Amino acid sequence: MKCSKIWLSAFVLAAGFILSSCSESDLSVGSSGVESDSIEDAIGKMSLREKVGQMFIVRPEALDTSIHWSHYSELVDYKLQKVNATMSAVNEDYPIGGMILFAHNIKDESQLVSFVKKIKTLNGSPLLAVDEEGGRVARIANSENFDLPKYESMEAIAKSGDPNDVYEAAFTIGSYVKEYGFDIDFAPVADVNTNPENIVIGPRAFSDKPEVAAKMVVKYLEGLDSAKIVGTLKHFPGHGDVKADTHTGYVATDKTWDEMKKCEMVPFKAGIKAGAQIIMTAHIAAPKVTGNNLPSTLSPVILQDKLRGELGFKGVIVADAMDMGAIVNDYGNEDAAIKAIQAGIDIVLCPLHFVNAFDAVVKAVEDGKIEESRIDESVRRILKLKENIKK
Repeated sequence: MKCSKIWLSAFVLAAGFILSSCSESDLSVGSSGVESDSIEDAIGKMSLREKVGQMFIVRPEALDTSIHWSHYSELVDYKLQKVNATMSAVNEDYPIGGMILFAHNIKDESQLVSFVKKIKTLNGSPLLAVDEEGGRVARIANSENFDLPKYESMEAIAKSGDPNDVYEAAFTIGSYVKEYGFDIDFAPVADVNTNPENIVIGPRAFSDKPEVAAKMVVKYLEGLDSAKIVGTLKHFPGHGDVKADTHTGYVATDKTWDEMKKCEMVPFKAGIKAGAQIIMTAHIAAPKVTGNNLPSTLSPVILQDKLRGELGFKGVIVADAMDMGAIVNDYGNEDAAIKAIQAGIDIVLCPLHFVNAFDAVVKAVEDGKIEESRIDESVRRILKLKENIKK
């Protein structure tokens, strides 16, 4: 497999798709075609542990309990790049719904292909995800061992004013991501970059104008969809107007919901209308919306009242990484996982200690803190997503 060939094929195909790409009304990313009876039958046959496992997407290191760490930056030195015996043994009792790979998990083409193939055999039939936005967040393309196109940023691409440029980039990215065996790209960034002091979003966003960002977000989703990759709108309810970084600690927006509807919600609403299947939360607090300082990932107001209720989103809600400072600095690993699910999260991404979080969620169900029907709601959405991906 030669990446230069992958890119060339993607580029040629993209040129054709640009002229006939889907409109918002016929975009297929949200279509199901799944018989609800088959999903209900599958849920009925699953044990509680199997169902809970579907609600976790984890780092490879989460299954290697011989690795002891307190901050994700420590994992780089381990360079875990294959499924080892410890991971396989732990996975027998701890099924997973998905796995996400980071730059340090990826060495070169042959290693990645081998790793992905083995991951796909793990207990739980895991989906495989990656952060491959284009620009500074590109776990594969930014490796010197891959001959793939590199982009300055999504902001730079969007400056042309032609949404088809974004479509072409997304299709190219989606094509090589698909070729390597991934199912989900945690992109596009749907934030509106309105704060010049923002250190975490910046040019990862398409624009500081909500209407422009909305058009580009839809085109990015279309590009991924044409490459048979599921995209993800992030970071709800909008990370573009803050200046602090949720990777390191507490972050809040002082906007009201009415203010957010005029700006932050515009790209998300457009993406939802276009059929987005996944939305990722931000760990930012929105006290003028919720009346408290809970991160949005743990807020029923943000997830249930606003995202599901007012915006009508019916797909999968995935948390931003739960090992980030905005969560671990103020909430225990187990408590955070429980609170996220109670708030409405479908997939708990990268808990600090997966095994402990998994056990805590199972016990919460057994103790009645979480209704099993609540677990079933999320599993139903996740199985629907998996069926869509198989098509």
